[in-house]
Amino acid sequence: MLYTSTRDHGVRVSAAQAIAQGISREGGLFVPESVPALLPRELEALAGMDYIARAEAILVKFLTGEGGGEGWRREEIARCVRAAYENSFPAPGAAPLCALPDGKTFLLELFHGPTCAFKDIALQLLPQLLTAAAKKVLSGREVIILTATSGDTGKAALEGFCDVPGTKIAVFYPSEGVSEMQRLQMVTQEGENVRVIGVRGNFDDAQSGVKAIFGDRALAARMAAAGKVFSSANSINWGRLLPQIVYYISAYCDLLRQGALSGGQALDFVVPTGNFGNILAAYYAKEMGLPVRRLLCASNRNRVLTDFLQSGCYDRRRAFFTTLSPSMDILISSNLERLLWLCSGGDCQAVAGWMAQLAREGCYSVPEALLQKIQSVFAAGDCDDAQTGETIRRVYETQGYLSDTHTAVALHALQVWRGRTGEALPAVVVSTASPFKFAGSVLAAIQPGAVPADPFAAAQALEALSGVPCPAQLKALARKPVRFREICEPKDMKDYILF
Repeated sequence: MLYTSTRDHGVRVSAAQAIAQGISREGGLFVPESVPALLPRELEALAGMDYIARAEAILVKFLTGEGGGEGWRREEIARCVRAAYENSFPAPGAAPLCALPDGKTFLLELFHGPTCAFKDIALQLLPQLLTAAAKKVLSGREVIILTATSGDTGKAALEGFCDVPGTKIAVFYPSEGVSEMQRLQMVTQEGENVRVIGVRGNFDDAQSGVKAIFGDRALAARMAAAGKVFSSANSINWGRLLPQIVYYISAYCDLLRQGALSGGQALDFVVPTGNFGNILAAYYAKEMGLPVRRLLCASNRNRVLTDFLQSGCYDRRRAFFTTLSPSMDILISSNLERLLWLCSGGDCQAVAGWMAQLAREGCYSVPEALLQKIQSVFAAGDCDDAQTGETIRRVYETQGYLSDTHTAVALHALQVWRGRTGEALPAVVVSTASPFKFAGSVLAAIQPGAVPADPFAAAQALEALSGVPCPAQLKALARKPVRFREICEPKDMKDYILF
Protein backbone atom coordinates (compact mmCIF):
# COMPACT_ATOMS: atom_id res chain seq x y z
CA MET A 1 0.00 0.00 0.00
CA LEU A 2 1.43 3.35 -1.08
CA TYR A 3 0.24 6.81 -0.08
CA THR A 4 -0.15 10.06 -1.99
CA SER A 5 -0.98 13.64 -1.01
CA THR A 6 -4.35 15.34 -1.26
CA ARG A 7 -2.61 18.28 -2.97
CA ASP A 8 0.02 16.61 -5.19
CA HIS A 9 -0.60 13.37 -7.09
CA GLY A 10 3.13 13.12 -7.76
CA VAL A 11 3.75 12.19 -4.12
CA ARG A 12 4.09 8.43 -3.57
CA VAL A 13 5.41 7.27 -0.20
CA SER A 14 5.28 4.14 1.90
CA ALA A 15 2.94 3.79 4.87
CA ALA A 16 5.95 4.12 7.16
CA GLN A 17 6.97 7.41 5.54
CA ALA A 18 3.42 8.78 5.69
CA ILE A 19 3.12 8.01 9.41
CA ALA A 20 6.60 9.22 10.32
CA GLN A 21 6.30 12.45 8.35
CA GLY A 22 2.74 13.24 9.42
CA ILE A 23 1.97 15.82 6.72
CA SER A 24 3.14 16.12 3.13
CA ARG A 25 5.77 18.77 2.41
CA GLU A 26 3.46 20.95 0.31
CA GLY A 27 0.86 20.94 3.11
CA GLY A 28 -1.40 18.18 1.84
CA LEU A 29 -2.56 15.20 3.88
CA PHE A 30 -1.45 11.66 3.15
CA VAL A 31 -4.12 9.29 1.83
CA PRO A 32 -3.90 5.67 0.62
CA GLU A 33 -3.81 5.48 -3.17
CA SER A 34 -6.70 3.03 -3.03
CA VAL A 35 -9.10 1.80 -0.35
CA PRO A 36 -8.75 -1.93 0.37
CA ALA A 37 -11.87 -4.08 0.17
CA LEU A 38 -13.57 -5.71 3.13
CA LEU A 39 -15.48 -8.70 1.79
CA PRO A 40 -18.69 -10.03 3.41
CA ARG A 41 -16.96 -13.30 4.35
CA GLU A 42 -14.16 -11.33 6.00
CA LEU A 43 -16.71 -9.34 8.00
CA GLU A 44 -18.34 -12.54 9.19
CA ALA A 45 -14.93 -13.86 10.27
CA LEU A 46 -14.13 -10.62 12.11
CA ALA A 47 -17.38 -10.95 14.05
CA GLY A 48 -15.93 -14.01 15.77
CA MET A 49 -12.74 -12.20 16.85
CA ASP A 50 -11.88 -9.92 19.73
CA TYR A 51 -10.98 -6.26 19.23
CA ILE A 52 -7.23 -6.84 19.07
CA ALA A 53 -7.56 -9.45 16.34
CA ARG A 54 -9.94 -7.23 14.37
CA ALA A 55 -7.52 -4.31 14.60
CA GLU A 56 -4.64 -6.43 13.35
CA ALA A 57 -6.63 -7.76 10.39
CA ILE A 58 -7.73 -4.29 9.29
CA LEU A 59 -4.36 -2.58 9.76
CA VAL A 60 -2.69 -5.28 7.66
CA LYS A 61 -4.80 -4.13 4.69
CA PHE A 62 -3.42 -0.59 4.90
CA LEU A 63 0.18 -1.15 5.99
CA THR A 64 1.51 -4.16 4.08
CA GLY A 65 2.29 -4.55 0.39
CA GLU A 66 4.55 -2.20 -1.54
CA GLY A 67 7.26 -0.28 0.23
CA GLY A 68 10.39 -2.39 -0.12
CA GLY A 69 12.46 -2.24 3.04
CA GLU A 70 9.91 0.17 4.47
CA GLY A 71 7.10 -2.41 4.35
CA TRP A 72 5.42 -3.90 7.42
CA ARG A 73 5.36 -7.54 8.39
CA ARG A 74 2.15 -8.93 9.83
CA GLU A 75 3.85 -9.99 13.05
CA GLU A 76 5.21 -6.45 13.46
CA ILE A 77 1.69 -5.02 13.16
CA ALA A 78 0.44 -7.60 15.66
CA ARG A 79 3.07 -6.51 18.19
CA CYS A 80 2.05 -2.86 17.81
CA VAL A 81 -1.64 -3.66 18.29
CA ARG A 82 -1.07 -5.86 21.34
CA ALA A 83 1.19 -3.27 22.94
CA ALA A 84 -1.51 -0.63 22.47
CA TYR A 85 -4.57 -2.53 23.65
CA GLU A 86 -3.77 -5.50 25.85
CA ASN A 87 -3.28 -3.57 29.09
CA SER A 88 -4.65 -0.09 28.45
CA PHE A 89 -8.36 -0.88 28.27
CA PRO A 90 -9.88 -2.84 31.16
CA ALA A 91 -13.21 -4.61 30.83
CA PRO A 92 -15.43 -3.97 28.92
CA GLY A 93 -12.57 -3.35 26.47
CA ALA A 94 -11.57 -0.76 23.92
CA ALA A 95 -14.88 -0.13 22.13
CA PRO A 96 -17.92 -1.76 23.78
CA LEU A 97 -21.50 -1.23 22.63
CA CYS A 98 -24.31 -0.23 24.96
CA ALA A 99 -27.89 -0.74 23.76
CA LEU A 100 -30.52 1.79 24.80
CA PRO A 101 -33.92 0.46 25.85
CA ASP A 102 -35.55 1.77 22.65
CA GLY A 103 -34.00 -1.23 20.87
CA LYS A 104 -32.75 0.72 17.85
CA THR A 105 -30.05 2.98 19.31
CA PHE A 106 -26.61 1.80 20.37
CA LEU A 107 -23.83 3.75 22.06
CA LEU A 108 -20.29 2.97 20.93
CA GLU A 109 -18.41 3.78 24.12
CA LEU A 110 -14.90 4.89 23.28
CA PHE A 111 -13.94 6.38 26.64
CA HIS A 112 -12.70 3.40 28.64
CA GLY A 113 -9.00 4.08 28.07
CA PRO A 114 -6.36 5.90 30.13
CA THR A 115 -7.68 9.43 29.55
CA CYS A 116 -11.43 8.68 29.35
CA ALA A 117 -11.89 9.91 25.77
CA PHE A 118 -12.13 8.35 22.32
CA LYS A 119 -8.72 9.69 21.32
CA ASP A 120 -7.13 6.96 23.48
CA ILE A 121 -7.97 4.26 20.96
CA ALA A 122 -5.87 5.90 18.27
CA LEU A 123 -3.27 7.46 20.52
CA GLN A 124 -2.37 4.29 22.34
CA LEU A 125 -1.57 2.75 18.94
CA LEU A 126 0.02 5.73 17.16
CA PRO A 127 3.20 5.74 19.29
CA GLN A 128 3.70 2.07 18.47
CA LEU A 129 3.21 2.70 14.75
CA LEU A 130 5.31 5.86 14.75
CA THR A 131 8.30 4.36 16.53
CA ALA A 132 8.20 1.34 14.20
CA ALA A 133 7.94 3.66 11.19
CA ALA A 134 10.80 5.85 12.45
CA LYS A 135 13.12 2.85 12.56
CA LYS A 136 12.33 2.17 8.91
CA VAL A 137 12.65 5.67 7.45
CA LEU A 138 14.20 8.18 9.87
CA SER A 139 17.66 6.68 10.41
CA GLY A 140 17.68 7.13 14.16
CA ARG A 141 16.53 10.76 14.21
CA GLU A 142 14.58 11.96 17.25
CA VAL A 143 10.91 12.60 16.52
CA ILE A 144 9.39 15.82 17.91
CA ILE A 145 5.61 15.43 18.09
CA LEU A 146 3.67 18.70 17.74
CA THR A 147 0.00 18.59 18.64
CA ALA A 148 -2.79 21.14 18.88
CA THR A 149 -5.75 20.07 20.97
CA SER A 150 -9.30 21.17 21.61
CA GLY A 151 -9.24 19.17 24.82
CA ASP A 152 -8.99 15.41 24.45
CA THR A 153 -6.27 14.81 21.86
CA GLY A 154 -3.66 16.56 24.01
CA LYS A 155 -3.95 14.36 27.07
CA ALA A 156 -4.32 11.19 25.02
CA ALA A 157 -1.21 12.06 23.00
CA LEU A 158 0.76 12.93 26.13
CA GLU A 159 -0.23 9.65 27.72
CA GLY A 160 0.56 7.65 24.60
CA PHE A 161 4.00 9.20 24.01
CA CYS A 162 5.01 9.58 27.67
CA ASP A 163 8.66 8.46 27.95
CA VAL A 164 8.54 6.65 24.59
CA PRO A 165 12.23 6.37 23.54
CA GLY A 166 13.29 8.53 20.63
CA THR A 167 10.38 10.94 20.93
CA LYS A 168 9.46 14.25 22.55
CA ILE A 169 6.01 15.81 22.49
CA ALA A 170 4.76 19.40 22.76
CA VAL A 171 1.02 19.95 23.16
CA PHE A 172 -0.66 23.33 22.59
CA TYR A 173 -4.17 23.92 23.96
CA PRO A 174 -6.46 27.00 23.98
CA SER A 175 -5.87 28.43 27.44
CA GLU A 176 -9.54 29.37 27.92
CA GLY A 177 -11.11 26.77 25.66
CA VAL A 178 -11.01 23.42 27.50
CA SER A 179 -12.83 22.10 30.54
CA GLU A 180 -11.03 22.35 33.86
CA MET A 181 -10.76 18.56 34.03
CA GLN A 182 -9.22 18.47 30.56
CA ARG A 183 -6.74 21.20 31.50
CA LEU A 184 -5.71 19.41 34.67
CA GLN A 185 -5.21 16.17 32.78
CA MET A 186 -2.66 17.93 30.57
CA VAL A 187 -0.81 20.26 32.95
CA THR A 188 -0.22 17.48 35.48
CA GLN A 189 1.15 15.05 32.89
CA GLU A 190 4.14 13.01 34.00
CA GLY A 191 7.10 12.12 31.78
CA GLU A 192 10.50 13.55 30.95
CA ASN A 193 9.81 14.01 27.24
CA VAL A 194 6.60 16.07 27.44
CA ARG A 195 5.75 19.76 27.36
CA VAL A 196 2.34 21.47 27.59
CA ILE A 197 1.69 25.08 26.57
CA GLY A 198 -1.50 27.12 26.69
CA VAL A 199 -2.26 29.38 23.72
CA ARG A 200 -4.12 32.68 24.01
CA GLY A 201 -6.82 32.03 21.46
CA ASN A 202 -9.02 29.17 20.33
CA PHE A 203 -8.24 25.74 18.91
CA ASP A 204 -8.03 27.05 15.37
CA ASP A 205 -5.30 29.48 16.48
CA ALA A 206 -3.34 26.62 18.04
CA GLN A 207 -3.86 24.33 15.04
CA SER A 208 -2.86 27.03 12.56
CA GLY A 209 0.27 27.68 14.60
CA VAL A 210 1.25 24.01 14.49
CA LYS A 211 0.64 23.86 10.73
CA ALA A 212 2.79 26.96 10.28
CA ILE A 213 5.64 25.27 12.15
CA PHE A 214 5.32 22.22 9.91
CA GLY A 215 5.52 24.50 6.88
CA ASP A 216 8.65 26.37 8.06
CA ARG A 217 11.34 24.86 5.82
CA ALA A 218 14.19 26.81 7.45
CA LEU A 219 13.20 25.44 10.85
CA ALA A 220 12.89 21.93 9.42
CA ALA A 221 16.42 22.22 8.04
CA ARG A 222 17.73 23.33 11.44
CA MET A 223 15.97 20.41 13.10
CA ALA A 224 17.35 17.96 10.53
CA ALA A 225 20.89 19.25 11.13
CA ALA A 226 20.35 18.55 14.82
CA GLY A 227 19.14 14.99 14.13
CA LYS A 228 15.47 15.77 14.79
CA VAL A 229 12.31 15.66 12.71
CA PHE A 230 8.76 16.89 13.27
CA SER A 231 5.68 14.70 13.22
CA SER A 232 2.10 15.04 14.42
CA ALA A 233 -0.30 13.24 16.72
CA ASN A 234 -3.31 15.14 15.37
CA SER A 235 -5.63 13.37 12.96
CA ILE A 236 -3.78 15.01 10.06
CA ASN A 237 -1.42 12.05 10.66
CA TRP A 238 -2.70 8.95 8.84
CA GLY A 239 -1.41 6.84 11.73
CA ARG A 240 -3.93 8.61 13.96
CA LEU A 241 -6.85 8.18 11.60
CA LEU A 242 -6.23 4.55 10.64
CA PRO A 243 -6.94 3.05 14.11
CA GLN A 244 -10.28 4.86 14.16
CA ILE A 245 -11.51 2.92 11.13
CA VAL A 246 -11.29 -0.22 13.24
CA TYR A 247 -13.91 0.67 15.82
CA TYR A 248 -16.63 1.28 13.24
CA ILE A 249 -16.05 -2.13 11.73
CA SER A 250 -15.83 -3.63 15.20
CA ALA A 251 -19.17 -2.09 16.19
CA TYR A 252 -20.87 -3.66 13.18
CA CYS A 253 -19.26 -7.00 14.01
CA ASP A 254 -20.53 -6.82 17.59
CA LEU A 255 -24.06 -6.15 16.36
CA LEU A 256 -23.76 -9.15 14.04
CA ARG A 257 -22.55 -11.34 16.87
CA GLN A 258 -25.34 -10.15 19.17
CA GLY A 259 -27.98 -10.81 16.52
CA ALA A 260 -29.00 -7.15 16.40
CA LEU A 261 -28.10 -7.09 12.68
CA SER A 262 -28.17 -9.73 9.97
CA GLY A 263 -25.36 -10.08 7.45
CA GLY A 264 -25.43 -7.29 4.90
CA GLN A 265 -28.00 -5.22 6.80
CA ALA A 266 -27.15 -1.51 6.77
CA LEU A 267 -27.03 0.86 9.71
CA ASP A 268 -26.40 4.53 10.42
CA PHE A 269 -23.56 6.06 12.42
CA VAL A 270 -24.00 9.34 14.29
CA VAL A 271 -20.76 11.13 15.10
CA PRO A 272 -20.15 14.30 17.12
CA THR A 273 -17.21 15.93 15.41
CA GLY A 274 -15.43 19.24 14.93
CA ASN A 275 -12.25 18.30 13.07
CA PHE A 276 -14.04 15.70 10.90
CA GLY A 277 -11.49 12.94 11.51
CA ASN A 278 -13.78 10.73 13.57
CA ILE A 279 -16.57 10.65 11.00
CA LEU A 280 -14.10 10.41 8.12
CA ALA A 281 -12.86 7.13 9.60
CA ALA A 282 -16.44 5.86 9.35
CA TYR A 283 -16.52 6.88 5.68
CA TYR A 284 -13.34 4.91 5.02
CA ALA A 285 -14.99 1.88 6.65
CA LYS A 286 -17.98 2.33 4.33
CA GLU A 287 -15.69 2.66 1.32
CA MET A 288 -14.06 -0.63 2.32
CA GLY A 289 -17.45 -2.32 2.14
CA LEU A 290 -19.01 -1.94 5.60
CA PRO A 291 -22.82 -1.82 5.13
CA VAL A 292 -23.36 1.80 6.17
CA ARG A 293 -26.31 3.74 4.82
CA ARG A 294 -25.95 7.17 6.39
CA LEU A 295 -23.31 9.10 8.32
CA LEU A 296 -24.89 11.82 10.45
CA CYS A 297 -22.42 14.59 11.31
CA ALA A 298 -23.38 16.29 14.58
CA SER A 299 -22.10 19.82 15.26
CA ASN A 300 -22.46 22.11 18.25
CA ARG A 301 -23.17 25.84 17.90
CA ASN A 302 -19.98 26.13 15.83
CA ARG A 303 -21.88 24.58 12.96
CA VAL A 304 -19.40 25.14 10.14
CA LEU A 305 -19.55 21.45 9.13
CA THR A 306 -23.34 21.33 9.21
CA ASP A 307 -23.52 24.39 6.98
CA PHE A 308 -21.01 22.90 4.53
CA LEU A 309 -22.76 19.55 4.29
CA GLN A 310 -26.07 21.30 3.67
CA SER A 311 -24.90 24.02 1.27
CA GLY A 312 -21.50 23.07 -0.17
CA CYS A 313 -19.99 26.31 1.12
CA TYR A 314 -17.28 26.09 3.77
CA ASP A 315 -17.05 29.46 5.52
CA ARG A 316 -15.00 29.98 8.67
CA ARG A 317 -15.69 33.73 8.64
CA ARG A 318 -18.10 33.62 11.53
CA ALA A 319 -18.33 34.13 15.25
CA PHE A 320 -16.55 31.51 17.34
CA PHE A 321 -18.54 30.15 20.28
CA THR A 322 -17.23 28.55 23.46
CA THR A 323 -19.71 25.78 24.25
CA LEU A 324 -20.47 22.97 26.68
CA SER A 325 -18.83 20.60 24.16
CA PRO A 326 -15.39 22.25 23.90
CA SER A 327 -13.66 19.46 21.99
CA MET A 328 -15.88 20.42 19.04
CA ASP A 329 -15.26 24.17 19.23
CA ILE A 330 -13.50 24.25 15.86
CA LEU A 331 -13.96 26.30 12.69
CA ILE A 332 -11.19 24.79 10.53
CA SER A 333 -11.86 21.08 10.05
CA SER A 334 -8.63 19.65 8.69
CA ASN A 335 -9.85 16.19 7.72
CA LEU A 336 -12.56 17.51 5.42
CA GLU A 337 -9.70 17.87 2.93
CA ARG A 338 -9.39 14.08 2.74
CA LEU A 339 -13.11 13.69 2.02
CA LEU A 340 -12.91 16.26 -0.77
CA TRP A 341 -10.03 14.30 -2.30
CA LEU A 342 -11.91 11.02 -2.06
CA CYS A 343 -15.21 12.32 -3.44
CA SER A 344 -13.60 14.34 -6.23
CA GLY A 345 -11.85 11.26 -7.57
CA GLY A 346 -8.46 12.34 -6.28
CA ASP A 347 -8.51 15.79 -7.91
CA CYS A 348 -5.41 17.22 -6.22
CA GLN A 349 -5.53 20.46 -8.19
CA ALA A 350 -9.07 21.20 -7.08
CA VAL A 351 -8.35 20.30 -3.45
CA ALA A 352 -5.22 22.45 -3.38
CA GLY A 353 -7.24 25.32 -4.84
CA TRP A 354 -9.98 25.05 -2.22
CA MET A 355 -7.46 24.90 0.61
CA ALA A 356 -5.57 27.91 -0.77
CA GLN A 357 -8.84 29.82 -1.05
CA LEU A 358 -9.74 28.89 2.54
CA ALA A 359 -6.39 30.20 3.76
CA ARG A 360 -6.62 33.35 1.62
CA GLU A 361 -10.32 34.25 1.82
CA GLY A 362 -11.72 32.15 4.66
CA CYS A 363 -14.18 30.24 2.51
CA TYR A 364 -14.69 28.06 -0.56
CA SER A 365 -17.57 26.36 -2.36
CA VAL A 366 -17.59 22.98 -4.08
CA PRO A 367 -19.43 22.13 -7.33
CA GLU A 368 -23.02 20.91 -7.10
CA ALA A 369 -22.12 17.45 -8.44
CA LEU A 370 -19.54 16.98 -5.71
CA LEU A 371 -21.95 18.21 -3.03
CA GLN A 372 -24.60 15.74 -4.22
CA LYS A 373 -22.09 12.90 -4.00
CA ILE A 374 -21.21 13.90 -0.43
CA GLN A 375 -24.88 14.30 0.52
CA SER A 376 -25.64 10.81 -0.76
CA VAL A 377 -23.82 9.55 2.34
CA PHE A 378 -23.61 12.43 4.81
CA ALA A 379 -26.39 14.21 6.65
CA ALA A 380 -25.86 16.89 9.26
CA GLY A 381 -27.41 18.35 12.36
CA ASP A 382 -26.46 20.75 15.10
CA CYS A 383 -27.21 21.35 18.76
CA ASP A 384 -26.85 24.42 20.95
CA ASP A 385 -26.00 24.40 24.66
CA ALA A 386 -29.62 24.50 25.81
CA GLN A 387 -30.44 21.50 23.61
CA THR A 388 -27.30 19.73 24.84
CA GLY A 389 -28.40 20.05 28.46
CA GLU A 390 -31.97 19.05 27.66
CA THR A 391 -30.76 15.95 25.81
CA ILE A 392 -28.52 14.87 28.69
CA ARG A 393 -31.51 15.15 31.05
CA ARG A 394 -34.00 13.47 28.71
CA VAL A 395 -31.78 10.51 27.86
CA TYR A 396 -30.85 10.05 31.52
CA GLU A 397 -34.48 10.13 32.67
CA THR A 398 -36.04 8.08 29.85
CA GLN A 399 -33.23 5.72 28.83
CA GLY A 400 -31.16 5.53 32.01
CA TYR A 401 -27.99 6.56 30.17
CA LEU A 402 -25.57 9.21 31.45
CA SER A 403 -23.92 10.94 28.49
CA ASP A 404 -21.26 13.59 28.24
CA THR A 405 -21.86 16.90 26.47
CA HIS A 406 -20.42 15.77 23.12
CA THR A 407 -22.37 12.53 22.96
CA ALA A 408 -25.50 14.54 23.80
CA VAL A 409 -24.94 16.62 20.64
CA ALA A 410 -25.04 13.41 18.60
CA LEU A 411 -28.10 12.06 20.42
CA HIS A 412 -29.97 15.31 19.75
CA ALA A 413 -29.00 15.24 16.07
CA LEU A 414 -30.28 11.67 15.79
CA GLN A 415 -33.59 12.53 17.46
CA VAL A 416 -34.15 15.44 15.07
CA TRP A 417 -33.13 13.35 12.04
CA ARG A 418 -35.51 10.54 12.92
CA GLY A 419 -38.31 13.00 13.59
CA ARG A 420 -37.81 14.75 10.26
CA THR A 421 -37.39 11.66 8.08
CA GLY A 422 -39.47 9.08 9.89
CA GLU A 423 -36.63 6.61 9.43
CA ALA A 424 -35.70 4.21 12.21
CA LEU A 425 -32.79 2.17 10.93
CA PRO A 426 -30.51 0.85 13.68
CA ALA A 427 -28.11 3.64 14.59
CA VAL A 428 -24.81 3.64 16.42
CA VAL A 429 -24.07 6.87 18.26
CA VAL A 430 -20.38 7.43 18.90
CA SER A 431 -19.93 8.24 22.59
CA THR A 432 -16.67 10.13 22.77
CA ALA A 433 -15.94 10.93 26.41
CA SER A 434 -16.75 10.07 29.99
CA PRO A 435 -19.44 12.36 31.44
CA PHE A 436 -17.09 12.97 34.37
CA LYS A 437 -14.71 14.96 32.17
CA PHE A 438 -17.53 17.54 32.02
CA ALA A 439 -19.13 16.76 35.37
CA GLY A 440 -20.33 20.28 36.12
CA SER A 441 -22.22 20.59 32.85
CA VAL A 442 -23.71 17.10 33.11
CA LEU A 443 -24.72 17.61 36.74
CA ALA A 444 -26.39 20.94 35.93
CA ALA A 445 -28.38 19.24 33.17
CA ILE A 446 -29.85 16.45 35.26
CA GLN A 447 -30.19 18.34 38.55
CA PRO A 448 -30.74 22.07 38.00
CA GLY A 449 -29.43 24.28 40.75
CA ALA A 450 -26.11 25.19 42.26
CA VAL A 451 -23.21 23.18 40.88
CA PRO A 452 -19.86 23.03 42.68
CA ALA A 453 -17.24 25.13 40.93
CA ASP A 454 -14.54 22.61 41.84
CA PRO A 455 -14.51 19.89 39.15
CA PHE A 456 -13.77 17.14 41.67
CA ALA A 457 -16.64 18.16 43.93
CA ALA A 458 -18.90 18.23 40.85
CA ALA A 459 -17.71 14.76 39.86
CA GLN A 460 -18.35 13.46 43.37
CA ALA A 461 -21.87 14.92 43.34
CA LEU A 462 -22.58 13.45 39.89
CA GLU A 463 -21.35 10.05 41.02
CA ALA A 464 -23.58 10.15 44.10
CA LEU A 465 -26.63 11.27 42.13
CA SER A 466 -26.32 8.88 39.18
CA GLY A 467 -24.73 5.83 40.77
CA VAL A 468 -22.25 5.77 37.87
CA PRO A 469 -18.68 5.49 39.18
CA CYS A 470 -16.25 8.27 38.35
CA PRO A 471 -13.14 6.85 36.62
CA ALA A 472 -10.25 6.39 39.05
CA GLN A 473 -7.80 8.19 36.75
CA LEU A 474 -9.92 11.36 36.92
CA LYS A 475 -10.22 11.19 40.71
CA ALA A 476 -6.45 10.82 40.97
CA LEU A 477 -5.91 14.20 39.29
CA ALA A 478 -6.86 15.96 42.53
CA ARG A 479 -3.61 14.73 44.09
CA LYS A 480 -1.26 15.44 41.18
CA PRO A 481 0.94 18.56 41.11
CA VAL A 482 0.70 21.02 38.23
CA ARG A 483 3.89 20.84 36.14
CA PHE A 484 3.14 23.17 33.22
CA ARG A 485 1.98 26.78 33.56
CA GLU A 486 3.30 28.40 30.36
CA ILE A 487 0.91 30.39 28.15
CA CYS A 488 1.97 31.97 24.85
CA GLU A 489 0.64 34.03 21.97
CA PRO A 490 -0.04 32.07 18.75
CA LYS A 491 2.76 33.92 16.96
CA ASP A 492 5.26 32.74 19.58
CA MET A 493 4.48 29.01 19.50
CA LYS A 494 7.67 28.22 17.60
CA ASP A 495 9.71 29.40 20.59
CA TYR A 496 8.25 26.65 22.78
CA ILE A 497 9.08 23.56 20.74
CA LEU A 498 12.82 23.42 21.33
CA PHE A 499 13.21 21.21 24.36
